[in-house]
Amino acid sequence: MRRRRHEALLLLFTVALAVFGHASVGLAMGGRLPTGIAQFTASLVLLAGVGHLAVRRFAPYADPLILPLATLLTGLGLVLLHRLDISYAEKFRNSEPTAGGQLVWSVIGVACCAGVLALLRDHRRLQRYVYLTMAVALVLLMAPAFFPGDTYGAKRWIYLGGMSFQPGEFVKIMIAVFFAGYLTLNRDALALTGRRVLGVRLPPGRQLGPILTVWVISLLVLVFERDLGTSLIFFGLFVVMLYAATRRTAWVVCGVTLAAVGAFVVGSLQPHVHGRVQAWLDPFAALTPEGRAAGASDQLAQALFGFGSGGLTGTGLGLGHPELIGFAGRSDFILTTVGEELGLTGVMAVLLLYALLVQRGLRTAVLARDPFGKLLAAGLSAALMLQVFVVAGGVLGLIPLTGKALPFLAKGGSSLVANWLLVALLLRISDSAGRHREAADPPAAAAS
Repeated sequence: MRRRRHEALLLLFTVALAVFGHASVGLAMGGRLPTGIAQFTASLVLLAGVGHLAVRRFAPYADPLILPLATLLTGLGLVLLHRLDISYAEKFRNSEPTAGGQLVWSVIGVACCAGVLALLRDHRRLQRYVYLTMAVALVLLMAPAFFPGDTYGAKRWIYLGGMSFQPGEFVKIMIAVFFAGYLTLNRDALALTGRRVLGVRLPPGRQLGPILTVWVISLLVLVFERDLGTSLIFFGLFVVMLYAATRRTAWVVCGVTLAAVGAFVVGSLQPHVHGRVQAWLDPFAALTPEGRAAGASDQLAQALFGFGSGGLTGTGLGLGHPELIGFAGRSDFILTTVGEELGLTGVMAVLLLYALLVQRGLRTAVLARDPFGKLLAAGLSAALMLQVFVVAGGVLGLIPLTGKALPFLAKGGSSLVANWLLVALLLRISDSAGRHREAADPPAAAAS
């Protein structure tokens, strides 16, 4: 139970850190503690407590860092959204607060995490339904194309009555499950066949079928839904898992080549994607009269100004002007708030939190005893890593903007619930690996 004690102490630290940030926002922006700080503290204690009790009861051998890292990122996201709500209310009269709704979705996400741990006692059961999972994933992936209306130029939402959700956030988990099951059965054929060309063993034509199929599907998503982020994550996840299963660089070469060709063709023909590439190449065009006349967005330029004004340590939480970015400050551009008010130090701390969470997932993949669990943990970690990369890279100007939500931090119920489900699966695989390790070598496992 040392793992669970360490986990409980880390959870107390994460709650204290989030409450301190919430109080700092109130003191900096209003000169007094926020009126709802007691409710905020109680809610975080409840979230951390429910998650900890669920892990203690249903996954006692799980990695003790996964749950605290997810809780800390969620708490930091609530603090940032509360801070943005205040500025948006002052700048935009019709702006609605989002921190309260995000807290509700946090409760739902943790409840779903606990439910998965309680109901799914063995992750290998998922291997029985890999083709059904992929069928559902494809339906959800293509469904937004049949709903009217775009959301900021892309079709990534499904509207049912007065509710909406983003299926791509759940599809990444389903696709990881399918790829793990498929590659477990076919990795020998994918790894051992093919001919060597220029020192690289290229896969045979019949084995290129899966990667070509995934390439076509990702291009269809990019063309019909104009969702660059989901397309990159979908295709990148498959290439990463192929390499993890076969350890053949030829698959990476094929994947990067196909991705480059597809991105060039679609970027040249699809106006929305072409516009994002142009905004990436010249982010300050919107600040010129010609750019404003053409309707160019100044979000990326404002984000870069925000990062620059933050410097090394930032202006201080609540003392910047992230509202100048506009509506996107609560989604992918929420990282700009961190960069402006917490500086380069804060951005590196947040990215290190993500890196540590991905590392614990990859460590789980290494320790897992079954091939399906290894590939699933590696795939889930890669999905999280890829999403952080495409979002942070777009905001920092390294790649074109994708419009995806930054995991755990950004506003969005679909993203938050999906990422907590991802955490639940990592905890389940980690628990299985911990049980096997303890049974094989009790003294060494206890010492760790």
